[in-house]
Amino acid sequence: MKHITILAAALLVAVMPAEARKAKKFTHQTVEIPAVEPQSIVIETAGSQLVLAVTTDRNLVLRHYGAPVKDAGQFTHMDTGRGNGAQAYPAAGGTFLGQAALHVKYADGNHNTELRYLSHSVKASGGVKTTEIVLKDYVTDLQVKLVYDAYRKENVICSHSEIVNGGKKAVELLEVASSSLTLEADKYLLTHFHGGWAYEMQTARELLDFGTKVIESRRGTQTTQTENPSFLVSLNTGEFSETSGEVVAGALAWSGNFRLSFEKDETGLVNVLGGISPFASAYPLKAGETFVTPEMIWTWSADGAGGASRNLHRWARQYGIYGGGTVNPTLLNSWEGAYFTFTTPTLTGMIDDAAAMGLEMFVLDDGWFGTKYPRNSDKSSLGDWDLCTDKIPEGIDYLASYAHGKGLKLGIWIEPEMVSRVSELAEKHPEWVVQSPGRALYEARWQWVLDLANPEVQDFVFGIFDKTMQLAPGIDYIKWDCNRPVYSFGSPYLGTEQDRFFVEYVQGLYSVMRRIREKYPDVLVQCCSSGGSRLDYGAMRWCNEFWTSDNTDAISRSRIQYATSMIYPACAMASHVSAVPNHQSGNVTPLKMRFDMAAAGRLGMELQPKNLTAEERALAYRCIKSYKGFRDLVFTGDLYRISSPLDSDYYAFMYVSEDKSRAVMFEFCLRYQNRATGGHLLRLAGLDPSRKYLVTEQNVDTSCWWGNGQSFTGDFLMSGGFNPVLNGSNASAIFVLAAR
Repeated sequence: MKHITILAAALLVAVMPAEARKAKKFTHQTVEIPAVEPQSIVIETAGSQLVLAVTTDRNLVLRHYGAPVKDAGQFTHMDTGRGNGAQAYPAAGGTFLGQAALHVKYADGNHNTELRYLSHSVKASGGVKTTEIVLKDYVTDLQVKLVYDAYRKENVICSHSEIVNGGKKAVELLEVASSSLTLEADKYLLTHFHGGWAYEMQTARELLDFGTKVIESRRGTQTTQTENPSFLVSLNTGEFSETSGEVVAGALAWSGNFRLSFEKDETGLVNVLGGISPFASAYPLKAGETFVTPEMIWTWSADGAGGASRNLHRWARQYGIYGGGTVNPTLLNSWEGAYFTFTTPTLTGMIDDAAAMGLEMFVLDDGWFGTKYPRNSDKSSLGDWDLCTDKIPEGIDYLASYAHGKGLKLGIWIEPEMVSRVSELAEKHPEWVVQSPGRALYEARWQWVLDLANPEVQDFVFGIFDKTMQLAPGIDYIKWDCNRPVYSFGSPYLGTEQDRFFVEYVQGLYSVMRRIREKYPDVLVQCCSSGGSRLDYGAMRWCNEFWTSDNTDAISRSRIQYATSMIYPACAMASHVSAVPNHQSGNVTPLKMRFDMAAAGRLGMELQPKNLTAEERALAYRCIKSYKGFRDLVFTGDLYRISSPLDSDYYAFMYVSEDKSRAVMFEFCLRYQNRATGGHLLRLAGLDPSRKYLVTEQNVDTSCWWGNGQSFTGDFLMSGGFNPVLNGSNASAIFVLAAR
């Protein structure tokens, strides 16, 4: 038997008053932990392997995450030079001094948890193998179940934890991570993403040094506007590479406050934790209750960042995005073309123009609702989801019928989590508003947040969606917006248990979305939050696509879409063509460049078509028709980033079909180049070296490449034979490749 000596009782004697010390006797305690035979637990995909080991004293430690090893059992007795090695799920307490995945405060005030292995089980379903490992604190009745879902073909491992209070008294979860992963390398280059409104998903890179790097959001809603819960770590290098070297990527599937931490300890190891932010969230776990964390999504690649991205994209299309990989319709959104000022003829005119240009759906954005307080600006009416008959007296059913008659689907905008101060809902239910009693009720965008921790509010928000769908038969698409963060947080419903608020808000949101999908499994839902402020795999479980940014400027979008593609697939990335000067940036770019950039995701338009010239309308028709011919590659193909808008004057990338028979390649010249330099050399990627490809530039009469319309072998195109002349600032080109 292995014995662990507990010295806590003796230590308390020293600090207690003399009277108390006389009244009680304290002795050392010896706890016996039955020894076990060491063993390895192997969690693997086709191209990666995570190896955990159970030590003699029942510690669960991480031995390996990387390339598959045929005989992974060799890791069982590996001498790490650091004792047992890195704990697989470190808890605060005992001898552990680092950043803890789990920190529990017990009813007696104790903060020590020391987890030991109890058992594990493995089950498989389709291409997914699930490993569940049960750990237990050796003193209390607290258990932790670690769950690993290994997606073999996609080379992704999803991990979450389940904390079970098997005791008779409540405990507090002060910190609880979804997953922990320890990395060992000479260098660690962290790539992560930051930004703001109209400036989402900007790329940052830094070498991890000793200490702790934290990426965190405390916004409550709109939690990805400034930071995104995702990252890549390039190992053993200070240089970012698309094509070579080991890369570990991670993303947290959670739409609320989050925290990612990267702690480099004195030995040079980096422990990565991902989970819900502990900010104001000391979660009370009652006796018999279980707390389930959101999933942390991991992938490992030996082929640089590009390989990691392709793994995540394949997984997302199959498992991570609602309806992922399905080709969604092109559309015209009314927002920038009409804003709040429109009537039925305005909208039917836009529908006519959308149909004439070859688009497939019309989306009515903000401004269609409000009776007592008509929605004529963003200063009123949220919460009052009745049709404004002053604008559309014929009704939404008339609009839907008109769109369907033109061969278009119809979508509509809602913002169900919010309420305007000037609204009938705020007058009727002030207790439904997120608030801290006795403190200022701060507005943002002239609106407040509804308390989704409250089941009544959840019913109301579900009812908004349900009621909107009943406005007309054949509403095909809902744009779900969320336009402010949480200030002065508090839930009247939760009373004194305010520590539950941030977690239960998100759980309430997910509960609503689950009910929506049960009743409306086929409706398309866009996840929008002032642009990309709710871009995470938690939200995408329920949504078909995301609004990448309110900034539709093609130059700005080059950086935004580049960074977004590191983690999230193009099939869900909504990208629109808008007017110039651009309404957010003021930039003026050619219409073709705007179409080419938008064609890299789900293409749409967001302008007043009547303001286009006849020549521009003709180009729009041509670009939309061309897009329909290759968009299946954008939605389902493998992405290869060829050059970066951060490091080059050129931004180039391509999507390649799984069987390598077809591809579409995009290139943008973002800054003026000396015309004396001639063509710009690009090494294409992902093609079959031995097959010949017919290369055809899209939407031009005179190509920028000498080889347009001819066939070339894949190895020629990937080895320096492709050199289009694209030297004009804001010039762009799209090439379709088809194997012959």
